[in-house]
Amino acid sequence: MKSSLNFIWQIIESFRFAGNALRANLLRTTLSLLGVTIGIFAIIAVFTVVDSLEKSIKDSLDFLGTGNINVEKWPYGFGGGPYPWWKYASRPNPDYDEYEFLVENVKNFQAIAIIVRRNNVPLKHESNSSEGNNLIGIVYDHKDVFEIPMATGRYFTLQEMGNASNVVIIGDRVRQELFPFTTAIGKDIKIKGLAYHVIGTMEEEGEGFLDTPTNDNAVYIPYKSFTKLYYTGRRRGIGSSITIKGLEDDQNLYNLEAELKGLMRRKRSLKPKEEDDFALNRPEAISNFISVTFGALWLGGWVIGGFSILIGGFGIANIMFVSVKERTPIIGIQKSLGAKNYFILSQFLFESIFLSVLGGSIGILLVYLASFIDLGSLDIILSVKNIMIGLGVSVIVGTLSGIIPAAAAARMDPVEAIRTQ
Repeated sequence: MKSSLNFIWQIIESFRFAGNALRANLLRTTLSLLGVTIGIFAIIAVFTVVDSLEKSIKDSLDFLGTGNINVEKWPYGFGGGPYPWWKYASRPNPDYDEYEFLVENVKNFQAIAIIVRRNNVPLKHESNSSEGNNLIGIVYDHKDVFEIPMATGRYFTLQEMGNASNVVIIGDRVRQELFPFTTAIGKDIKIKGLAYHVIGTMEEEGEGFLDTPTNDNAVYIPYKSFTKLYYTGRRRGIGSSITIKGLEDDQNLYNLEAELKGLMRRKRSLKPKEEDDFALNRPEAISNFISVTFGALWLGGWVIGGFSILIGGFGIANIMFVSVKERTPIIGIQKSLGAKNYFILSQFLFESIFLSVLGGSIGILLVYLASFIDLGSLDIILSVKNIMIGLGVSVIVGTLSGIIPAAAAARMDPVEAIRTQ
């Protein structure tokens, strides 16, 4: 018990000695902080921006859904090398007949939806108009694959879907532009001259990062009603895509993917040696590609900040050597009075670590203050993970910078140290 209390007292005394030494040489302390502060600021600033960019991009891709496989004409181009678009241009588009075939035959799924889109569709209501809208034709099960956050009104009924009724659900921006002073529910809007009855409005979603689609400018109508406005053939017209939401216990959706491949080849009468004339795309492939890309940027952050950290570490080490030389007589007196080697070692090591952590904390604080800068749709968020990385790097730098000077101080002969002037 007595030895434990003695050890704790010596640790406290080490902190006190370190604090007094730092206060006595304030200018030198401040200059020593700069290298570590700049280095930690550079590393954590890069990490924070990279993490924020990655999160914003991935959040903006939420409209693709998760745990899904998309049957489409064009594969995602993340395989490296040139994208052979000419190879896929002659492929047929998935159509409603194939959608019904998959609904009847697929077993490993939760829900199946077919989607068709037309961008930049103008809308009108009396004297009001809205431009740049995304007209989307969907089926009833779309709500089980993708989220449609309703603000007012209701979703489509099975009867409306089957009858190709002229009913519509509109996004918040569309509502504000067409119905600025009145409710939208129960009113009619014009799409290509045809009247569509508004049955629901969606919650405001906000601007998508990199101008990705959002529900704010989305206009949903029944799939069969969409085909009355635009041609959606297999070879010509607007192409559709079929999205299948997999089962939760189907790891990586391998069973679903194998089943879809077999069914689509059978439906399109492909021979065993013929290549697939369809693509099975996963939204996760985009997220994985983004993660790999931003992983390289993380490495760049270490390189950028590493030079400053290295300079800061040498600066702290130099200051510690000077501090040891200045306090050599005091070290001799302490050791002559019974101070153990670990007490002398910890005294200088704590001083070095404290100096480094203080500089790192200032760098992290600067990153936090910079996160309040308005960058439009990009939200800069300093995560706890990056704070811990910054503090951890500071501790390591302080330890490495101070261990040699501290060890040199601990090994001093007390008689020789006292004689040193």
